[in-house]
Amino acid sequence: MTTPLKHRTTAATEWRALGTTVRLVVTDPALLDSCNLLLARHLAEVDAACSRFRPDSELAALDTTAGRPVRVSPLLAEALDVALRAAEATDGAVDPTVGSAMDAIGYDRDFTLVREDDRPVRLTLRRTPGWRTVSLDRATGTVTLPAGVRLDLGATAKAWAADRAARTLADTAGCGVLVGLGGDTAVAGAAPAGGWQVRVQDVTGPVDATPARGAYATVGLHSGGLATSGTTARRWRRGGHELHHIVDPRTGLPVRSPWRTVSVAAATCADANAASTAALVKGAGAEQWLTRLGLPARLVTQNGVVVTTPGWPTEVLEAAA
Repeated sequence: MTTPLKHRTTAATEWRALGTTVRLVVTDPALLDSCNLLLARHLAEVDAACSRFRPDSELAALDTTAGRPVRVSPLLAEALDVALRAAEATDGAVDPTVGSAMDAIGYDRDFTLVREDDRPVRLTLRRTPGWRTVSLDRATGTVTLPAGVRLDLGATAKAWAADRAARTLADTAGCGVLVGLGGDTAVAGAAPAGGWQVRVQDVTGPVDATPARGAYATVGLHSGGLATSGTTARRWRRGGHELHHIVDPRTGLPVRSPWRTVSVAAATCADANAASTAALVKGAGAEQWLTRLGLPARLVTQNGVVVTTPGWPTEVLEAAA
């Protein structure tokens, strides 16, 4: 989990959307309410375009196209472009064609409802169709999706939405802005002195409370984005199976990773999120992959050992795992 902390010269608000916690922090307290209204509008548009759980969303409408090219909104086209670029950059470790696999493991509705569902699931080893089966023509704004392929933008859409919102709000308001959507944090505009203080932690908890357990660190973020992906926060049980929401495209099943959380800083939150999720899927050796990409990262093993790549701050505060 990536948790933006409140700075004494900033103003913040917190609420829920897109199935996660939304946190907005601005460097001009007088602009908080107006920025929050713009953020709420932006996230509502993203939900209408990209939600896998809304039958009236644009993304859901693609399920019925059966291989026919269909025109989509510029917003969905941009979200799909980000997802496909993430798939290419991660060698398919992050793949938007995992929609059917997510449904198969029971993640077919908002997570609050998934935890309450006791329907049995049948776990089947099956490679996902693959991101190369999706054709996006940005010039015409059309998407061609083979019959039977269902998309899930959960691995990229929130981070992209945070990036887009932070830039838009900073340009409109003329102040520093931080937008946090669950484990995805994007900043834009002038940062507070010392940077935006963001706590990286292994367990979900209140923003102003020090985690009672699990490793954590506080870092100063001056630009771009920071994302944490993990296998511990969104977990549920079905028919004796312990499941989580990070699916390995090679198997269609929840990934079995040596890492419980991976945090990455990058030029954008979307890039950070793609890398952190891919690291979980890549498993052993992911730290070398992140190092080759030049991405500062912090990886925590299942037993709490912290591994960092070059560029990650050394002045971190660690708690007992």
